[in-house]
Amino acid sequence: MGAPMNSGDESLDAVGRHAHWFVRAAFLSVFLYTGIDKFMGSGIDGFAAVMELPYLMALLVALAEIGAGALIVLGGLTNGWITRLGAVMTVPVMLGAIVMEHWGQWHFMATPTHPLGGMMFQVTLLLVALYILVRGNEF
Repeated sequence: MGAPMNSGDESLDAVGRHAHWFVRAAFLSVFLYTGIDKFMGSGIDGFAAVMELPYLMALLVALAEIGAGALIVLGGLTNGWITRLGAVMTVPVMLGAIVMEHWGQWHFMATPTHPLGGMMFQVTLLLVALYILVRGNEF
């Protein structure tokens, strides 16, 4: 964790050891928000209905999002396998979101055919998750 940088600038190298927290914070904010948001408003029932998922599957998606964000941060305080577990939890969630809702449009803006927008953001999250999965705490 916190692989040393060799930029030639001592100050940048000192801060660079902690740069992984930016990625962890981004993942936490996205997945914690989207996971908790599925419990708000019309709740898991509403999310399940909109996505045409069984209630249990919708619940598992929400819990996976919350858990993934938390584990990626917790992994930064413990070990790379906790980080990897958080990353791998996002993979089926992102693949499901891409295939079920966002496929067919790249741009993230909502359109009449894609009211939740295209897959640009979800593909980016998926690729970052795969990178974290491979690297563990050495990113």
